[in-house]
Amino acid sequence: MSKEKSNSNSARKRHLIGGGIGALLATATGLGLLFLKFGIGLIHLSYDLPYAIRPIIRPQEALMVYLDDDSHTELNQPRNAPWNRSLHARLIDRLTAEGAKAVVFDIVFGDAGPSPQADEELARAIRANGKVVLAADIVPTGYGREGVAAKMVVPPYSPFTEAGAQIGSDEMNPDDDLFVRAHVPNSRDDIIPTLSWAGAKLADAKVTKTEENRFATRSMNYYGPPTTIPNVSFYQVVMTNMAEVPVGFFSNKTVFVGARLLTKFAGDRKDEFPTPYSRWEKKKPFMPGVEIQATAFLNLLRGDWLERSSLVAEWTMVLATGMLLGIGLVLLRPLRATGLALGGALLITGLAYCLFWRQRTWFPWLILVGAQIPVALAWSIIYNSITSYIQNKLLEQSLSLYLSPKQVQRILKEPGLRKPGGSKQVISILFSDIESFSRISEQLDPQDLIALLNNYYEVTIRCIHETEGTVVDIIGDAIFAIWNAPEEQPDHRERMVRAALLFQRNVTQFNASEGGTLALHTRVGLHTGEVVVGNVGSSEHFDYTAIGENVNLASRLEGLNKQLGTDVLMTRIAIPENNGHWLVRDVGRFLFKGFENVTQVNELIVTEGSPEQTRPWREAFATALEHFQKKEFTAAEAGFNRTIELRGEDGPSNFYLKQIPELRQRQLPEHWAGDTELREK
Repeated sequence: MSKEKSNSNSARKRHLIGGGIGALLATATGLGLLFLKFGIGLIHLSYDLPYAIRPIIRPQEALMVYLDDDSHTELNQPRNAPWNRSLHARLIDRLTAEGAKAVVFDIVFGDAGPSPQADEELARAIRANGKVVLAADIVPTGYGREGVAAKMVVPPYSPFTEAGAQIGSDEMNPDDDLFVRAHVPNSRDDIIPTLSWAGAKLADAKVTKTEENRFATRSMNYYGPPTTIPNVSFYQVVMTNMAEVPVGFFSNKTVFVGARLLTKFAGDRKDEFPTPYSRWEKKKPFMPGVEIQATAFLNLLRGDWLERSSLVAEWTMVLATGMLLGIGLVLLRPLRATGLALGGALLITGLAYCLFWRQRTWFPWLILVGAQIPVALAWSIIYNSITSYIQNKLLEQSLSLYLSPKQVQRILKEPGLRKPGGSKQVISILFSDIESFSRISEQLDPQDLIALLNNYYEVTIRCIHETEGTVVDIIGDAIFAIWNAPEEQPDHRERMVRAALLFQRNVTQFNASEGGTLALHTRVGLHTGEVVVGNVGSSEHFDYTAIGENVNLASRLEGLNKQLGTDVLMTRIAIPENNGHWLVRDVGRFLFKGFENVTQVNELIVTEGSPEQTRPWREAFATALEHFQKKEFTAAEAGFNRTIELRGEDGPSNFYLKQIPELRQRQLPEHWAGDTELREK
């Protein structure tokens, strides 16, 4: 008891150390990825991937007017110079007439245009509308105090601002990979708001009521791939003969105006950026900057921007995942650990998706799923593999002192077999014996006898191994083998029968190879039943075997072959359900010595010949046996003699012909059914 407790304490200590290392590795991995630069890729993917399965949303509060390729062509405007500003004035006039809520230009009108008259028209249109936002450039001017980058606002042409236009920064805030994932952050030093904030304020968005909200951190909530927001070409709005844009189309909408060019001069950067949809939308990989501004505006107007989880929450998730899985997976075997890891990954992924869709919250879940869980699982597999290897080597050294190498390997594959004791299990059992082995052994020199047996076992044990049976014991010339233990085999009956047939075939070939001087005739008994299997030795001696009444019955069947003159006998329960590949015949009912119940015995026919060739004598024997069991001995004698006549020689027929004279002299019980009581084992 103290030894078991010591082993248990030692194992517990090993698991604690292994689990501690796993927790440390998984936690350190998560924290490193969360705070160091090399983890930014997984953080970005954690934001991007949920868009892949989230339904597309189609907001109606904003409209896009694009200065696109078609507009350049239809309006005959240059691609490398500002447009005629009277066209912009015409656009604003229509939007004013239709009651647009606000107009936001992602176009910088920084200087006076080539036409003073056009500038006057645009200033007039801006004044008449009263709710126009113009873009202003933010130009870096170096670094100020404490190394903070200094910026300067380059406002629009002053007549436009004086006409009542609002201004907003057209600055983007892309990540290192140029994806725009966040609203442009406003610092308290910023003089002007972003275009999206200025537009939201004109549209009377609730969030803009408090100026302090302008400085909050927000993540972009993209509604879909490029052109998800309703849009029209600039030329369709300003050319009065076009019917594509009906009257009232812009009523009560905030209209964003900006460029969307599919072609441009080489080397001239377009105002477009990748978004999460760029990862799988190959036809429309980039979104125009003006649509990103409009998306940020809609987030503010609808109040549906995304929020990243707090730093404390992310710390907690990383620590909890590292500790739980780092320790927990070490306690499990690789297969179960892998299943638990996959289950945990699916659970976290599902949680991330639900929070993203339902709560508009995201967190760096791929650090947990793509890094921490794999690290914890890898350590679990490595730890258990090393531990198992060391334990198996120690056990192999111990078992090799008194077990053969094959037995050692079998025991190592089934850890449950190493424990003392056994369990009940239905198995198929084979007993074999060499007929008249004592006489053969007397005729041979000891060395020749050993050589003969070694060669014999080489061909017979192979039959068991080919059918994946287990050789439990070899006693002299006898072999004891089982199927369905230690590993379960649903077709164990079929395997056993195949092994018995291989036995007879291989022994026949063996006798031919030995020259036929000492032919070995093997008798086999087959049975299926419940026994106790396991280590039935002492604490100091390991002996995997099977014991029980059913083992004894298989042995009795092997011995009955001698009296019946047969090769292979088996019980009815041992016959496989699929018996179309071999022939079996009923040879009678027998009461074995030491058994209380009668056993119906069958012969597995191993003689050469097709079923059709053997059918006449098999049917003759079956008829004779039926007469015998009905106490119709005269008809039975005739039938058994007919069987011998058809077959040439038949052991069971001879057996019954010898029994009939004695049975005629006896007073048989009324319910006697042909039972034969055996007085010898």
